[in-house]
Amino acid sequence: MRDFLPADKARRERALAVIRERYRAHGFDEIETPVMEEYGRLHAGIGGDNEKLAYNVLKRGLDAEGIRSAADDPAALTDLGLRYDLTVPLARFYASHRAELPGVFRSIQIAPVWRAERPQKGRYRQFVQCDIDIIGETTSRAEAELVVATLDTADALGLEGGSIRINDRRALDWMLDSFGFTAEERPGVLITIDKLDKIGAEGVVAELRARRATASAADAFEQFMTRPMTMEYNPYGERQIRKLLPPGAPDDVVSDLVGIGDAVAAARGVTDVPLVFDPFLVRGMGYYTGTIFELAHPSVDYSLGGGGRYDGMIGRFLGQEVPAVGFSIGFERIVDLLQTPTDAAGTAIVLVHDREVAAGDLLALKAALVAEGTRVRLEVRAKNLKPLLERAAADGYSSFAIVAPGASRASLEVKPIA
Repeated sequence: MRDFLPADKARRERALAVIRERYRAHGFDEIETPVMEEYGRLHAGIGGDNEKLAYNVLKRGLDAEGIRSAADDPAALTDLGLRYDLTVPLARFYASHRAELPGVFRSIQIAPVWRAERPQKGRYRQFVQCDIDIIGETTSRAEAELVVATLDTADALGLEGGSIRINDRRALDWMLDSFGFTAEERPGVLITIDKLDKIGAEGVVAELRARRATASAADAFEQFMTRPMTMEYNPYGERQIRKLLPPGAPDDVVSDLVGIGDAVAAARGVTDVPLVFDPFLVRGMGYYTGTIFELAHPSVDYSLGGGGRYDGMIGRFLGQEVPAVGFSIGFERIVDLLQTPTDAAGTAIVLVHDREVAAGDLLALKAALVAEGTRVRLEVRAKNLKPLLERAAADGYSSFAIVAPGASRASLEVKPIA
């Protein structure tokens, strides 16, 4: 959990303003949910490993004896917890307010979440998520809409050249079945396959055998990974998708994936869509039921966001199935890549004034500049102006003026901060 100095805070807010503006331009509406949710919702078995990282809130009024007697039962000790993502709160929100929302609801959530992580570069215990979700749309049109909005937002942030890695959990499950992995061993197998980018196919096969996964299935996976294959001219299309899967892939899944590519191509006016089919993209959240995707950029070797379809989650709260799919930008990772833009508010000036200037005159001068749309900071004149101006420049101020007793708006000499 971090503090942010003024320059960092301003940079973050400028990036958030771009994200909000682009999301809204694509027809999404912003909502807000509480930072805490009921313990049972946060620990319903749908949040994967994130449930283990949740910050739980001790029940009010428990005395020492009550705490000791319930020490082995977290549910008896806590009734609330800090949200570890924004998807579980959204599902609860939709179940609570469905009658007040449109049939297909497009939501924006931009807010902090908390996980008891082991802090490291790019991984924090409090961080901001920027989510867009579409609830109530059963077709892959929703996925295409999310992909287009996300790529447009990345472009607007200055991260042109981004691409979306895409897969479908239905294809992944079918592929593991075709290899011969049992349903019981599948969670462990997915954990190992998710390491493919880091340890390679040989490392994955070795770990599968070390896990004592079904031997014939591990052999089938190894043979599949070492098969000869040629790439298509079009890297994203039906022929290429089928080449990257074992023979006999489900037609409906392939059709959905191809449809997403066609829709994105039409929306962006290109034939070479920035989509990459990755049959071994896993994503760890337990609630994904269909399409999954991650945002990639050539400047870094890690994802900048991700999401997927989670048709089964809202039904747990509502009592009937509701289709849903979402995409989350990894704000903390993205903001570190952005170039610092000029101040979005326009002209920003530092009024460096003598101590003898009357407060009324000084504030009247400041008010006149503010009325013109200028951002104004007051600073007492020092013997050495350089450190003062360097600090102001770091905070986004582009010019300064010396204010002596009797100065007016007409006599003010504004100079750029070199």
